[in-house]
Amino acid sequence: MRPADRARQLVNLVNLSTPAGLLVARLGGAVPRRGRAGLVVARGYRLGFPPAPAFTLGNVVLVRREAPPGADPIASIPVPLLAHEERHATQYAMCGGVLMPVLYLGAAAWSWVRTGDFGAANVFERRAGLADGGYRERPVRPLREALAEARAVADARAVRSRQRGGARRRVEADGASPTHVPH
Repeated sequence: MRPADRARQLVNLVNLSTPAGLLVARLGGAVPRRGRAGLVVARGYRLGFPPAPAFTLGNVVLVRREAPPGADPIASIPVPLLAHEERHATQYAMCGGVLMPVLYLGAAAWSWVRTGDFGAANVFERRAGLADGGYRERPVRPLREALAEARAVADARAVRSRQRGGARRRVEADGASPTHVPH
């Protein structure tokens, strides 16, 4: 292992991102194995969040798919994807470990506002290699257009919420409880 890999491994252990990754792997039913460059690869992650096919917490790369029968669980991961996730492990070391998910979510939100995609303009995905991680370039849309779309989505949600609340109030006015509607 290179000295830089050892340093990243130590920093991610101390900043608690690798222990957090191992805990999430266990909770998600993934089986961890030692990988290259100080990484731990955990295949078979089953929880619903995040929806990505692979993601990294510290030096732990979590992969949803099981290895094909008889295949090496690490060698069967595409090399570009593993390199992409290794770059994310370095980002954890550089960004303070458990603070990284907060920074990542902010970058993902900014990316969505600018491109309509959570990865295309996300600084962490761009620095890890968009194509290696399965992301595509997307055109940057004018900020005014993006904010108008966000407002339209928020307005539609508010209307749906008011409609549900109105139906609940009508049921209560008829003397029924909101959870029991007479037939």
